[in-house]
Order: sequence, then structure tokens, then C-alpha cells
Amino acid sequence: MGYEWFYNTRTRFVTQSRGQKRLAEIRQTGGKTKSQRRERERMKERGATGNGGGVRRSTVDNRYSQWKHLVPILYDWFANHNLIWPSLSCRWGPQLEQATYKNRQRLYLSEQTDGSVPNTLVIANCEIVKPRVAAAEHISQFNEEARSPYVKKFKTIIHPGEVNRIRELPQNSNIVATHTDSPDVLIWDVESQPNRQAVLGATASRPDLILTGHQENAEFALATCRSEPLILSGGKDKSVVFWNIHDHISTLATQPKTDGPGDKPSESPIVQARGVFHGHTDTVEDVQFCPSSAQEFCSVGDDSCLILWDARTGSSPVVKVEKAHNADLHCVDWNPSDENLLLTGSADNTIRMFDRRNLTANGIGSPIHIFENHKAAVLCVQWSPDKSSVFGSSAEDGVLNIWDHNKIGELSGPSTKPAQGLLFRHSGHRDKVVDFHWNAHDPWTIVSVSDDNESTGGGGTLQIWRMIDLIYRPQEEVITELDKFKSHILTCSSEQNS
Repeated sequence: MGYEWFYNTRTRFVTQSRGQKRLAEIRQTGGKTKSQRRERERMKERGATGNGGGVRRSTVDNRYSQWKHLVPILYDWFANHNLIWPSLSCRWGPQLEQATYKNRQRLYLSEQTDGSVPNTLVIANCEIVKPRVAAAEHISQFNEEARSPYVKKFKTIIHPGEVNRIRELPQNSNIVATHTDSPDVLIWDVESQPNRQAVLGATASRPDLILTGHQENAEFALATCRSEPLILSGGKDKSVVFWNIHDHISTLATQPKTDGPGDKPSESPIVQARGVFHGHTDTVEDVQFCPSSAQEFCSVGDDSCLILWDARTGSSPVVKVEKAHNADLHCVDWNPSDENLLLTGSADNTIRMFDRRNLTANGIGSPIHIFENHKAAVLCVQWSPDKSSVFGSSAEDGVLNIWDHNKIGELSGPSTKPAQGLLFRHSGHRDKVVDFHWNAHDPWTIVSVSDDNESTGGGGTLQIWRMIDLIYRPQEEVITELDKFKSHILTCSSEQNS
């Protein structure tokens, strides 16, 4: 069951999951539907064909207009936050406060500027409205050009270079790792770092640790381990690099910071790599630890390869899939509940799901399933932390899809074509969705960011959203709930027609 089924069912009942008022609102708004950043050099090489042209702009605008009309119907909660500068990465931090109707949580973002002011790592506080609280008229009334009152900047760290990727440390979510346009990985204790003003000429904040080991820039591939304070990275030098920062994290908060006016800058402690792994023949685009092992990990790259590694057996690949996709691979994720399942996303516009017990046939990838719906390169894939069969994917087509591989082959409404696992399409962004992150503290809540530079000439969009639960709950349960309000719907209808 997905959003198409929900919409078709709604034409018979129309639903209200927050009481009769919301039910009437949804009925009134319905029935009228007409139908990471990757590297800039690569985008130029492609000629930016995925985002150029008046015809495509018209198509995107039409899709966005249709999507905005459906917001009160398809979403339990939605917040839109206009960004002055694009953010190439977004991550949830620790939960700060729980209240009756909403929770407060840290949010990590970046600001990639044009050089007029420094690039920054942003720590924000985000208010998250709890399920079945927001009213339809509130989530549908937003200004695309305005900042959301739910997102407030808490602290700014002046970053030495672009912030291409952010990853929090599971053992201490106040510690984050960042990738920039250099060979190094930077480690920050965001709570102890001083708040800085991003003005022209300001010196960069001092990282708490600098991880060295790459020979060339390592801009995107970055991961942290769930069980131990380990960092994994990949880069243009075609290598995967492995660090252990266990002996350093306990002293990070006590290190004196020297970022104030007149302070004499000091050097950040440097951590050497524990291992360097060679097997790719082109840039490594993404890396991921095995959820149950601190020594096993995987990587994907522009050589179309998916490689599995085991640090206990040396620096050579354990399994190498020579052709996992028909183009560059941009992203990979390992299922946190079933460690045999991996997802990969590619410039061939598809997501593939592999079982690591049966990865290859003569060096060619043998996926369990190929998920096809995106119209441009897939930039990010991520399993849901709440339901093991659900995952999300975002792409340069401006769409963030939610899939359920248990739904493969199911019919969607009256359609005669299989849904092929597509559960939901989030079309709220109008340019490439470069990153997104599921909220582990608030299942089904997602933060996503788009780089709107090519469509609007600058800036970006951050959205925090949660689809209405009638879309993913068991179909029989949803029909029962809809049926409860049948009489009320008919009453509303007769009142409107009288």
C-alpha cells in the first residue's frame, strides 16, 4: 500500500486521523488533482543537462504545484526552511527536550557560500511537532522564500573549506566528522566549539582533530561506526582510509580553543590512519560500515564497483563487484537490521538491492531487485531506522522516494502495473536533493536539503516532513479507520451541497 492507494481510497471516504475537523479540511482540499550536489566539475562535464532547459523547468514547476496542492492530504507534518546558501549535508543530532506536542532536537547543516563570507558548519535547534498534532491548514500554509520558525540557528563554526559531508559519532552525537575539499577529515566537538560570526576575512575555526591518510581530496565518502569510535573515508586517490579515534574523544571537550580575537592560533592534533585499502580504479564516492562489525565495511565509486572489505584480512578486497551498475556509483547503505542487504545508487538513475551472500555472477552485479523511478542520477540512499524493509532515495531530479521492498509486486489502487516497492514520492524540492536523513528519535520524520543554485541562481531549501501514517499502516487497519468517519463525511458533503 502506498500514497496512490491512499489517494484512490480517499476518493471514496476521505480521511481524518486527527478528528472531524481535519477530516473536513482534507475533503475540501482533495479531489482536484490534475495529475549532493556532486562535484561541480562532474556537473559541468554532464553539461548540467539534468537541470537545464525551459521545458524541464516547466515540468518541475508543474510537478511542484501539484505536490503543494496535496500537502494537507499526504503529510502529517511539514516545515519548509529557505536557505541563503546551499547545504550539501544534513544530519540529526541529539534530542534536547520532549514536550507535550513537540520535541526539540539538534540539527547539523552546512553553508556553502560563494566566497563573500566563509563556509560554515551550522548547529541548529529544531522543533519537531509530534504525530497527529499539526492541523492541515498549518502545514499547507508556508512561504518558499521564508525561514521556518521551527528551525533556529544555535551556533556557527567557520569551516576551513566547503562542508561536503557531515557524519555524527554514534558514541557521542556532539562529535561530528566533516569532509571538505582537502585530503583531510576534520573532527569537531560542536558543543565545546565557540560560536563564530561568519564575516569576510574571519579565520577558520580550529578542528578538534585532523585525520590524515589520503593523498588527494576526499570530498564525499565518509562514515562512522555504530559500535566503536571509528571513521571511514574514501577519496579521489581511489583509496579507502580507516581511523580509530578512541584514544582522543575523551579529551576533545577539555582542549582549550583559541578562536577568539587576539588568540594565537595553535595546531590541531593529527591522527594517522590505521589502514589504507586499495581496490578501486576511480574516485571512491561513498563508504559504509557493516552494522554488526567494526572491521567490515563497503565502498562504491566512479569505477562502477561495489567492494566489501575486512580489516582483519588485510588491505585487499574481500568481494569486488566489477559492474554493480551501468554508470558511476554515488551512494551505498547497509541495512541495520539485516546485514545481508545493501543498497547502491547510481548515475544510471537506479537503486539496486544486493544480498552480500550472492553479489556477483562473473564479476557483474546480481541484484535482488532494481528500483526504477528516478529520472536523474541517484545521490543518496538510506535505510529507515524504524522498519527494516523501508528505505529512501534522493536524486538530481528533485524527488525523494520512499520504498518498501516488501511491497514489490503489489498493485497500487486500480492500476494494473506493479508498484515495484514505491511507497511515497516527496516532490517538495525544485532542484536536486543532495542529502536527507531519517530521524532515529522520531520514526518516519525526515530532513532533506536541495541545492537550488541551478534553478534559482543561489540558495537552497531545507524541509522537515512526515508522511501521514495512513500511507504505511496495514491496509485493513486504514480502511477500518476511514470507515469510522464515513457518516461524518456524508454529513459534511450534504451540508456543503445544501
